[in-house]
Amino acid sequence: MLIYDLLKKDHETVKGLLAQLVNLSDADKAARDSIISQIRDELIPHARAEEAVLYNSMRAIDMAKDLAWHGYEEHAEAEALLRTLQGMEMVNADWHETAKKLKEAVEHHIQEEEGKIFSAARQLFIDEEAEAMGEAFEKMKPEVKEGGFVQNTLDMIANMMPTRLAAPLREFRHNPQA
Repeated sequence: MLIYDLLKKDHETVKGLLAQLVNLSDADKAARDSIISQIRDELIPHARAEEAVLYNSMRAIDMAKDLAWHGYEEHAEAEALLRTLQGMEMVNADWHETAKKLKEAVEHHIQEEEGKIFSAARQLFIDEEAEAMGEAFEKMKPEVKEGGFVQNTLDMIANMMPTRLAAPLREFRHNPQA
């Protein structure tokens, strides 16, 4: 399957979860915690795999570099809002406004990605390449999900680094005892 179709499928899942989240009442703490965990489990593996597979491929091509960097920035923004939302429970802060901001940020990113980024990628990569990216994306997501917060943060940093500098960080991520 082409990477674009896989990404769109994930986008729909996350949008559905975000819609559920913002429609919850303050009293429904168990459902809120569950949905936030589901969003994390969908969004973080999606973002890391997408960065590694699609954005890094686009970043290597000068005409698409800015689009890829914009995607990284929007991933970082959404992840910061998600982490804030997770931590708000500890300080008993109003979570609803942050949930709305997260929903808006993710929906904005999806709109730009499915428009500008997919359009540029379709011009840069033939279908066989997009299919290979889809396979790599699907393979990487479960690995990222197993990684935990620290490893996923290292992956985010490695995804934004030049390839030659990212290799040692990726090696550390996969073999921290070495």
